[in-house]
Amino acid sequence: MTRRATRFAALAVIAAVPALWLLAAAPARGIDEGAPAPDFSGEVWINSEPLTLQSERGKAVLVYFWTFGCHNCKAVQPYVKGWYERYRDDGLQVVAVHAPEFDFERNVAGVKAYVAEHGLGYPVVIDNDFTIWRRYGNRYWPVVYLIDRQGRLRYRHIGEGRYETTRAWIERVLKEPGAEEGAAAGAG
Repeated sequence: MTRRATRFAALAVIAAVPALWLLAAAPARGIDEGAPAPDFSGEVWINSEPLTLQSERGKAVLVYFWTFGCHNCKAVQPYVKGWYERYRDDGLQVVAVHAPEFDFERNVAGVKAYVAEHGLGYPVVIDNDFTIWRRYGNRYWPVVYLIDRQGRLRYRHIGEGRYETTRAWIERVLKEPGAEEGAAAGAG
């Protein structure tokens, strides 16, 4: 590669970094913060009976889009697992939406084996047809969405990093009134 081509490639990378940051910070397509969250219901569940947004009303819900073959998902996974273990007794529910990137990731037995091997105790819903993915207007792996106790979307983060920010948002949402408390407060 010529010196000029090397400089051009370096400048292209430098120019792309801010664009990637803006992409990660952009609002979810079709979803505004504070808007009602889409449902995450699905047919095949691991570690849980089927859940819906309505069945989890009154809890904060972290919806985590991932796939077991994704390197970036594997980097985020210990944080999701830690948040679930730390905050589940305080009202946090994690719903991991497994949406396959490659054909081999569509195998439900493979997902179950991965979940067991890595000790993931939170509910996992299989989204092989990308129904939940489309409801959220999602386009990336991994992504976390945080839903408050009243079923409203409050936070989204794409990719790795910002773990302290995500943890702070979880704690913030857990301190807010629940669905019943919020409805009662609004009625007065």
